[in-house]
Amino acid sequence: MRLPSRAAAFAIAFALAAPLSPSPSGAESAPVVVFAAASLKNALDEIAAVWTAKSGVAVKTSYAASSALAKQIEEGAPADLFIAADLDWMDYVEKKNLVKVGTRDNLLGNSIVLVASKDWAKGAVKIEPNFPLASLLGDGRLAMANIAAVPAGKYGKAALDKLGVWNSVANKLAEAENVRAALALVARGEAPLGIVYRTDAAAEPGVTIVGTFPEDSHPPIVYPLALLMNSETAYAVEFLHYLAGPEARAVFEKNGFSVLARRSSS
Repeated sequence: MRLPSRAAAFAIAFALAAPLSPSPSGAESAPVVVFAAASLKNALDEIAAVWTAKSGVAVKTSYAASSALAKQIEEGAPADLFIAADLDWMDYVEKKNLVKVGTRDNLLGNSIVLVASKDWAKGAVKIEPNFPLASLLGDGRLAMANIAAVPAGKYGKAALDKLGVWNSVANKLAEAENVRAALALVARGEAPLGIVYRTDAAAEPGVTIVGTFPEDSHPPIVYPLALLMNSETAYAVEFLHYLAGPEARAVFEKNGFSVLARRSSS
């Protein structure tokens, strides 16, 4: 299915709710509730704080694995916006008719890396076909987000499959409920190595990046954004627009995300 252009998406989104000017009374408005992939926490917290200061409208954000958030949305959880860490879980929500038509767009990109705890003494790892991941782990385990459902885990497994390494480490996993939990296992020294997003690694001083997975070893990492059908505050449309604007872009890029270029509406 061909997604609408970003320009078209926002035109439709703004037709759903009249533009609102920030005002002191905004503080009394219902907050904008955002369900977002756990890997977005640092950047999105900063962006939300700035937007709230400008608009007077609070943002309440729930961070978890995209899979868990999608299921909560399906069950009727009261959220205005959903930002997933892959296309599959946004597709899932959209197929349930829970996304407002024309508001979905691809917002961000990312990459996955191999991280080690700060006391790692084996140096950089060249990630290539058949690289010796199992021997690098030794008796330890590889921390990953759940490989069956969580985007970071799915991307990581796809990369290991493509590189011919998966079978050698499949019984050496320490699976976590989301990517931040996998990162914490490495930071605490409970797993010698882990696969996480580059942005997560940059936000955690307890780990070091020892290798980067080639882009062609896994599907493109895309974070789609959409307004949800049960959204009842028009301020959600404004925040959706702000997330694609220049101020948010600067914060996302500072945190290591790539902001996907706006597509032409032609």
